[in-house]
Amino acid sequence: MALPIRDQLKYWGIATAVLLVALMFLGDVLLPFVLGGAIAYFLDPVADRLERLGLSRVAATAIITLCGMMVFFIVALLVIPALVEQAVKLVNVAPEYARNITAFLTERFPTLLDEDSAMQRSLHSLGETIQSRGAELLETALSSAASLLNVLILLVIVPVVAVYLLLDWDNMTAKIDSLLPRDHAPTIRQLASQIDQVLASFIRGMGTVCLILGTYYAIALMLAGLQFGLVVGFIAGLVTFIPYLGALIGGALAIGLALFQFWGDWVSVGIIAGIFALGQVLEGNVITPKLVGNSVGLHPVWLLLALSVFGALFGFVGMLVAVPVAAALGVVARFGVAKYTSSLLYRGMSDKDQD
Repeated sequence: MALPIRDQLKYWGIATAVLLVALMFLGDVLLPFVLGGAIAYFLDPVADRLERLGLSRVAATAIITLCGMMVFFIVALLVIPALVEQAVKLVNVAPEYARNITAFLTERFPTLLDEDSAMQRSLHSLGETIQSRGAELLETALSSAASLLNVLILLVIVPVVAVYLLLDWDNMTAKIDSLLPRDHAPTIRQLASQIDQVLASFIRGMGTVCLILGTYYAIALMLAGLQFGLVVGFIAGLVTFIPYLGALIGGALAIGLALFQFWGDWVSVGIIAGIFALGQVLEGNVITPKLVGNSVGLHPVWLLLALSVFGALFGFVGMLVAVPVAAALGVVARFGVAKYTSSLLYRGMSDKDQD
């Protein structure tokens, strides 16, 4: 005999509360496991395809691991040093850019910038504030991320967790499936399948889109002569998973830097703007429809809300799990709406009489 609905809700509610409390208090400890699980989930289709080609799961995992190590070392040797160098330079030249803004506004709008005005004092201190706070923030981030413990966690534990999870992914999913409540197993499998489709379309697809666009923006901006093109491309690619935000932030930053660097050379400024315009055309009409599709069902506002809420509650780990949880909640919400619209609570007795 199945448990009453009230008892089932109570037990599942307790389990959910325990999970949320664990995430809140063990966020830093769970970070490498969350990252490892995300990597394993991202690479599982590659391992499955290699298995279909005749390789064993062990051989497929070994090949993926070797390829991942090669990519990591190439990025670590070629990209990361240049990225850090450009970021430091950008922080250091911020006061000069602020002085250029002051000079431009003084020349164009002299009445707005009297010596004793609040705007004059604000602009005078803007560069120094950005430099001091930016350098302090950069130093804090680098010191915390470069500590021995964090380096060991990110460079050793995460790959090890990812390899083990990738190796046993099919066995783990089969084991979890065997533990599902028998009365609800078909419904849970249906929801899990829909969630997996959404996650596969969004996370794997948008992850590839972010990589492609970030690489395109960085290379194109550096070829166009923009001083901090690598940093701008990295930022634009990183936030591309939120529709329009990557192009908005990256485009505003790139055009702003281009105005300072190429002031008077409007052809170069137009080239920088054209790079982002072309990127948006390619993203909206070719890359995203091809890799993600049109049926993901994750609204940008829903993503921003999930990132804000989970980031505030659970920190960095919360931001990592925000998108998967938002996708899962979206699927569950659509399932609930479908059940509601087919129930008597929505249709009422009059609709039943008509049937």
